[in-house]
Amino acid sequence: MPPMKATPRLTGRGGDSGWGGNGGGPFTGGLPLPKAKLGLWVFMGVVTVLFSIIISAYNARRGFPDWQPLPEPRLLWLNTGALIVSSVAMQWARVAAHRGRPDDVRVALLVGGVFAWAFLAGQLWAWQQLGASGYLVATNPANSFFYLITALHGLHLLGGLGAWAKTTVKVWRGFDVGLSVQLCAVYWHFLLVVWLVLFGLMLST
Repeated sequence: MPPMKATPRLTGRGGDSGWGGNGGGPFTGGLPLPKAKLGLWVFMGVVTVLFSIIISAYNARRGFPDWQPLPEPRLLWLNTGALIVSSVAMQWARVAAHRGRPDDVRVALLVGGVFAWAFLAGQLWAWQQLGASGYLVATNPANSFFYLITALHGLHLLGGLGAWAKTTVKVWRGFDVGLSVQLCAVYWHFLLVVWLVLFGLMLST
């Protein structure tokens, strides 16, 4: 009698090594689970330092007389809501993966990804609105910081969407992606917190 083939699982055990599985994202390449998680936390620590430096420079620069705050587009509120929904959906996927519900994982990942893309599209639309109103990058230091902050945050989310895409493909193929989903969710929550801090900083000025 031939040996039975194991059924793929979504619990985070087995062959899943991180962002999208073996060779999958910036923190994988066949690393054991603890190292994959450690890599993510180290990366988030570096990103935190980067944005802390930018925030410090922002606070120092706005004290100069040539600083002219630009009006934040109302669209940023809608974008913030989209990112919150995306983060909630990622947490839903994380819980569903832990409970072994692949159908829920698929739906949750799709929802999370769609709203993340909507957030990025909304940020580009906000840029277009500001540019059409004459708030260009080099017009004023406040403008430059706004474009810098939103661009850096968007690039980090775009990198996360690369990991999300690999994980989503593996889910639809029936692979074990429990750890990948978990890391994606943690990273999404981190980027949401970063954006809320940045958005609050811009609103305060």
